[in-house]
Amino acid sequence: MKYDDYNDYELLNYISENNEEANEILFEKYKPLIVNISNKMYKYCQNRGLELNDLIQEGMLGLNLALKNYNQDKDASFYTYAKKCIERKIISLVVSTTRLKHKALNDSIPFEVKLNESDVFERFIEDNSYNPEEMMIVYETENEIIEKSHMILTDLEKQVFDLKISGFNYKEIANILDKEPKTIDNAIQRIKNKIKSVISKES
Repeated sequence: MKYDDYNDYELLNYISENNEEANEILFEKYKPLIVNISNKMYKYCQNRGLELNDLIQEGMLGLNLALKNYNQDKDASFYTYAKKCIERKIISLVVSTTRLKHKALNDSIPFEVKLNESDVFERFIEDNSYNPEEMMIVYETENEIIEKSHMILTDLEKQVFDLKISGFNYKEIANILDKEPKTIDNAIQRIKNKIKSVISKES
């Protein structure tokens, strides 16, 4: 089999028949995309304890997930779906590394202090760098606020939210996701409104 002789859907069909060569060809085809996304992320997170190869390996896992879960009848083109899965895995790695970095601080924060939830969230999502102390005042664990947020956000909003709480600013998020800054700004406004609504219902 040769790389240029088959399109994605032909390769996917062969892969469904456990054709290892087709699997290798598709991974070879998408490796430049994975490297490109990884390089873009690495430029913004070199001080987060991650190596470029860590991001590339995570991107490979994202492509593997795309291969397993892609549904031609429900999803967009395989390229679009694969790109989303690759970005999602790489972003998740960056987010988890950031959260681990702050874990010792998070575990030591007292929960007796109670402030206005909306005010806390405003400071949490604003352009200030990620501050676990303020977020943890309202929620017992960082996992809880992230899980609650993911339940009500769209795919794009989840990516924006995860990058935002990891310390990336508007322009960086726009560059990472190949979106206009205005698109990111609009997404953050929607995120604020959705999460404020959930917080107000629980308070």
